[in-house]
Amino acid sequence: MKNQNKKYALLTGASQGIGKAMAHELASKNINLLLVSLKGEGLADFCTEIQNKYNVDAKYFETDFYQYDSVYDVAKWAISNYSVNILINNAGIGGTKAFESATPEYIDNIIQVNVRTTSLLTRLMLPELKKQDKSYILNVASMASFSPFAFKTVYPASKAFIYSFSRGLHEELKGTNVFVSVIHPGPVKTNADVTARIEKQGFFGKIGQVSPQELARIAIKQLLKRDSLILPGILNKLNWVLMMLLPNAWKLPILSRVVRKEINSLNPVGLKLSTIKQ
Repeated sequence: MKNQNKKYALLTGASQGIGKAMAHELASKNINLLLVSLKGEGLADFCTEIQNKYNVDAKYFETDFYQYDSVYDVAKWAISNYSVNILINNAGIGGTKAFESATPEYIDNIIQVNVRTTSLLTRLMLPELKKQDKSYILNVASMASFSPFAFKTVYPASKAFIYSFSRGLHEELKGTNVFVSVIHPGPVKTNADVTARIEKQGFFGKIGQVSPQELARIAIKQLLKRDSLILPGILNKLNWVLMMLLPNAWKLPILSRVVRKEINSLNPVGLKLSTIKQ
């Protein structure tokens, strides 16, 4: 039987990048962890590291959100065994390539992880979150939520969904014990592939760039302060204002040229499949 007095944060995409940094940040605040990620990414060792360093409890569940039932398995595991008062939907994938070069599987995977997993896991966990005195949901979107891009057609659309979903759910749950927030990172060097692509963007890749550690610090701090829309750093706030003011007819060709440069630099034929693990 689960201990109702021992609370946990459920964090997806926890084995590297933003998710790993968030795990450290949560643990440093004496918050117990339920970490979810793919198999073979060292999650068991990471849990041991967290427990030894911060003296909190850390459990893990390895799964692949490409699989249809995986989100149900994660929710059942968490709800059956632990009292969860924080849900962080961080798992996400994306990439840069021409749409006609993308396989149906590539497109389906982005939608499965970014859209389906985020919304469905939130729905499955909501009854558990509402049992707690205070609960929090944090969804990880992107500055790409605020504009379409050529050569990133599905990824920014999926992040726009997360933005819209989070803002709507925040309004719907006002007056309850569950607070909903969404964070919009700019460029974050989470792994070698992402780092290479950011550097190829030149000046635009540097705008609003923060480290995973700094992003995690801001995210958890602002979540617990009940900030419903988190824009990490001054430059990202300014970028957001510009994205809101500029019409798509202006910003779409500018941003698309930047992304085209990224494709041409990394692979002249534009056929590279890139996966972002937040």
